[in-house]
Amino acid sequence: MSLSRRAFVTLSLLGTAGCVGGPPNTHRLRLVTGTAGGLYETLGNRFAAELTRNGLPTSPIPSPGSIENLTSLAENRADLGLALADSADFFVREQHRQVSAVARMYMNYVHLVVMVSSPITTARDLSGKRVSVGLEGSGTHLTALRVLQVLHLKVTESPLGLDESLDALESGAIDGLFWSGGVPTPALTTRPHLRLVPLDDVVVLLRRRYGSIYELALVPTGVYGAAQPVQTVGTPSYLVSRLGLPADVVFDVTRVLFESRDKLGAPNAPGMVLDKRYAIDTGAVPLHEGAARYYRSDYG
Repeated sequence: MSLSRRAFVTLSLLGTAGCVGGPPNTHRLRLVTGTAGGLYETLGNRFAAELTRNGLPTSPIPSPGSIENLTSLAENRADLGLALADSADFFVREQHRQVSAVARMYMNYVHLVVMVSSPITTARDLSGKRVSVGLEGSGTHLTALRVLQVLHLKVTESPLGLDESLDALESGAIDGLFWSGGVPTPALTTRPHLRLVPLDDVVVLLRRRYGSIYELALVPTGVYGAAQPVQTVGTPSYLVSRLGLPADVVFDVTRVLFESRDKLGAPNAPGMVLDKRYAIDTGAVPLHEGAARYYRSDYG
C-alpha cells in the first residue's frame, strides 16, 4: 500500500474526537504555551501571532507546561495548547481525560544538566543528590519523575522552573536539573560552564514501561559546547485542542500551522521538522475532526 493510501486509510479511522457542528468560533482563541525561556513560550507566541494575522485572533497564555495545559483544555479554560507526548498519553490513558490532537510537531529532548565541574557523569550518580525536577504541572516534572523511578533513585526533589533551576545550579543549591525542551534551549545557551549528562541507558527502561512515546535522541555536537553528540531521551511534542472546539476552526488552525511553519522558528536540529506525514501520529490522543479533515484533503 502506498504512503498516500496508508495515510488516507489511517485518517479515515481517526478524527472521531471533536466532531462538533456549527459556525466557526468567532471568539479570541486561548493558546496555552509554557514557561519563560522555553521553546513552548517562543513557539506559542509566534503561532498565536500567525493565527491572528490569518483571521483567527489568538491570545498566548504562559503556563507551567504540559500537564497544566492539558488540564486547561479539558476544563475549557483554553482552546489550544502545547504538550509533550508522554504527558498527553498519561492524561488520556491513565487519567481518562479528553483532549484532541491537532498535530505531532517536533521532537523534544530531555536535558539532564550539571555544572562542567560536577562529578555526575551518569543519571545513576544522582542518587542522594539535590535535583530540580521541574515545576509541578509541567511535562518536565512528569518525565523527570519517570526517569528517577525507572532507575530506582532517591533524590531530594526541588520543583523549580528553568531559570530558577539554573540559578540554583550555579549557586550550588542543587546538583542537577531536568529540562525537557528544544535543542538548543536559549536559556541554556546563555549560561557558561554547563554540561549534559547522557541518558541513553534510560531510553530502554522507559520504553519497556511506557511504550514507544520515548525515543533515543541525539543532541548534536557543539550544542551547549559539547565536543561530541550526547545521547538522551526524546519524546514528541503535540499541538492539542479542547474537545469541543468547532471543526471548522481546527481545520483553519491546522492549515495556518502548516502554511506558517517556516515562520515559527523551530530549532534547526534533528527531529524538529513539522511534516504532514508524521503529524497524524499522535498515539493515544485522537485527532480532532477538523485536523483530520485537513489531512484528508491532502490524501483525498
